[in-house]
Amino acid sequence: MLVKWIRCTVVDRRGFERGQRKWAGLLGEPGFRGQGGGWSRARPSVAHVFTFWESRAFYDSFMARSHDRLATAQSGTFKDAQIRLFDYRFDVKTGFEPRFTDSDLLRVALCRVHEERAEHFTLMQEKVWNPAMAGSPGMIRGLFAEAPGPEFLVLSMWRQQAEHGKYRTERVERLALRAQTETDVSSLIGDIVELESAWTV
Repeated sequence: MLVKWIRCTVVDRRGFERGQRKWAGLLGEPGFRGQGGGWSRARPSVAHVFTFWESRAFYDSFMARSHDRLATAQSGTFKDAQIRLFDYRFDVKTGFEPRFTDSDLLRVALCRVHEERAEHFTLMQEKVWNPAMAGSPGMIRGLFAEAPGPEFLVLSMWRQQAEHGKYRTERVERLALRAQTETDVSSLIGDIVELESAWTV
């Protein structure tokens, strides 16, 4: 599965949200699996959108055919768009599906990893971080994905901010020590996204 992450700064909020609804046109596109997103909690003008495709071939075909037609509705409503593509590696918890209807917020982390540490980082994600997140109340599902760089995307869906906050404060420092995260990671960018139900396709 291919994961597309778009992050942008919105300059016309109403126009952007109106344009976002037009992406319902993705339904019926060959290989399209789902889309959702929302606003950054830390920077309210920043929007995040995540789109899921069965494969790179289906995505490339869509980009060549239908993308521009759907995208025109949002033209001029945002700036500084950053787009990244990742290949799905494994679930965080079990049975990841690109559904957004049962979640209130999404936690996204982009980890740039030292090349010689990529294998260790992936192993620690599986053996240390995944079990801890899967056992946290309020955590619904998530995924771990990879792009050249090496860059890794950790995406997790949560029921309530309180639960995610509890997970973070109680456990993250201890887990990071155990996983040797500081040794593996050269940079980490994270955000908490308040999901907008109207953006779900």
